[in-house]
Amino acid sequence: MAAEIDKLTAMVAGFKTMIFGARSERMSAVITDQMTLDLGNLPLVAEPSREANDNTPAGERKTQRRGRDANRNIGALPAHLPRVEEVIEPTVKTCSCCGGGLHRIGEDVREGLCVVPVSFYVKRRIFPKYACRSCEEGVVQAGAPERLVEGGMAENELVVHIAVSKFAWHLPLYRQVQMMASQGIHLDRTTLGLWLKRLAWWLSPLYERQLQFTHRQARIFCDETPLPVLDPGRGRTKRCQLWAHAMDDRPWNGPAPPAVTYVFAASRSAAEIARQLAGYDGILQVDGYAAYKAHARRARREVPLAFCFAHARRKFVEVHKKTGSRFATGVIETLAEVYAIEARIRGRSAEERRAVRQAETRAILERLEADMKGVLGEVSRQSSLAEACRYTLEHWTGLTRFLADGRLEIDSNTVERTMRPIGLGRKNHLFAGSQGGAQTWAILASLVNTAKLNEIDPHLWLVDVVERIVSGRTPINRIDELLAWNWKAAATSRCQAAA
Repeated sequence: MAAEIDKLTAMVAGFKTMIFGARSERMSAVITDQMTLDLGNLPLVAEPSREANDNTPAGERKTQRRGRDANRNIGALPAHLPRVEEVIEPTVKTCSCCGGGLHRIGEDVREGLCVVPVSFYVKRRIFPKYACRSCEEGVVQAGAPERLVEGGMAENELVVHIAVSKFAWHLPLYRQVQMMASQGIHLDRTTLGLWLKRLAWWLSPLYERQLQFTHRQARIFCDETPLPVLDPGRGRTKRCQLWAHAMDDRPWNGPAPPAVTYVFAASRSAAEIARQLAGYDGILQVDGYAAYKAHARRARREVPLAFCFAHARRKFVEVHKKTGSRFATGVIETLAEVYAIEARIRGRSAEERRAVRQAETRAILERLEADMKGVLGEVSRQSSLAEACRYTLEHWTGLTRFLADGRLEIDSNTVERTMRPIGLGRKNHLFAGSQGGAQTWAILASLVNTAKLNEIDPHLWLVDVVERIVSGRTPINRIDELLAWNWKAAATSRCQAAA
């Protein structure tokens, strides 16, 4: 009875924390009992962004002083932006003393950031005809370039703009229709949806190639998130899923670029993930969802799973918030030490990371494992603390797999971050109109968000990709050239050669 009371009390405390407590999982929000405004990861004194306050080398930045900075721009505006000059002359150019003419002795320059709102224009193509004056044959006229929407009003740039606005910046189609209407362009939302479907059809080979490239990596991240899909005839949506397959070797300077490929599926079952990962025999970095463990057992050869310490830590955070357990607080502080080591070795080679983990992290985690096994014999099996300890110990082999492999991460936050655009899109778009619409969502979101991960302007990239694919300038056997990271490398080489 006492254990049941403790469990219910912890549950009530958890609900109160969900409603009134801080949502951040940072140490300052977890360990302290102050009910302060939750600013998430926002620092108290923001460091000026290099991108927003251009081109100062990192070593030349001024030391950050204490207190709040004045609310003003620091440094110069980005040098790559075009400058539009406006000369403001004085109203009087005669001397107030003698009446003679004034001559220019210098100038002051003040720069301010301005913006030109999105504006639409009509591209009017003219096809001149040429003929020979000496004969009646031989009339010459250029052929019309291929377009995404043949015979329609939409140019490639417009369709790409709609896709990027929806899947990169989370603007639903109905809002885009309203924005167009403000400029006198009246389109139906269904028309925009059909254009996106056409765009996804053209880009599907590139999407498939990106997924294949991801599955060739020695390790990948996987996660899934709900995607409601309209279910005609029932008056409500059906709960489907978008699975994310991600790769990113930047933490250890490996060869794989950052990328995420979303796969639409009707369920989140073990059979579904087995279908998606058929033939993959690398390491999966995942959370503790049972479908991954079932897939690992049923595969032709056992697929090694690397589990996520962020998920394990989260369970102790919940225990701390519900019960104030000192042991849970100790676990959180211990994991903070481990994460501090990970932050210190980020960007080093896989060999260096493994050596540091073996020398420093292994001993910390071995003590933590022993402490959790000890506390299990002292608390009720029904308590939330016991549940957190059991979860962690049951997944201990996968949780500590990163100690012996410098390529692995301590958690699956790499793929967790790629789910945020889907969550924001789901919040704004609410649901997919059909399974075909959900597949379009998966294709376009994969390409757009991969471009963002590679620090590419998704609009600039997709316009060039679409033109190359539709015109046939890049055939299907050279589709790898259009993958975001290959395209970026080629563009960088051209810019360096031109310079």
